Amino acid sequence: MDSPADRKSSFAAVVDGRTRLLVLGSLPGEVSLRAAQYYAHPQNQFWRLMGAVIGADLAAASYQARLAMLRSRGVGLWDVVRSARRTGSLDTAIRAHQPNALAELAATLPGLVAIAFNGGAASKIGRETLGPAPRWTLVNLPSSSPAHTLRFEAKLAQWLTLKRYLEPDAAPSR
Repeated sequence: MDSPADRKSSFAAVVDGRTRLLVLGSLPGEVSLRAAQYYAHPQNQFWRLMGAVIGADLAAASYQARLAMLRSRGVGLWDVVRSARRTGSLDTAIRAHQPNALAELAATLPGLVAIAFNGGAASKIGRETLGPAPRWTLVNLPSSSPAHTLRFEAKLAQWLTLKRYLEPDAAPSR
């Protein structure tokens, strides 16, 4: 039996009117939930990967500065799962999930060009939630999680493809 403590919830979306790229994870892990911060696990490579994408040392910055730098460069964050039962932090343990209102949020972002999924679970749930013909370019990324053991350089090569969606000439979808 699951205990009430096994029910986990996502954080609020980090977006504003400048958001061109929305990066979606699955559901914050235990370390992130305790810290009330996206990607708080010290071995999660998210901040290094996104830092390379936007050309800033996010890993060395405070959490609030990281979020401010992402927003200033047109990057938003959220999760595909609003709440779920999960013991531990692994995506494979997510059960009875309720999705976040992804399309509704995306529709409020006039400059949104692309939605990127941080890992396979985020992609599977996010694509199901967005439906068969989303208005935005969808990008699958290897998970930044330490549980995904792909070499950092291989992850980075795929994450760097996000740069094109932050260019001024990348046209928003309509």
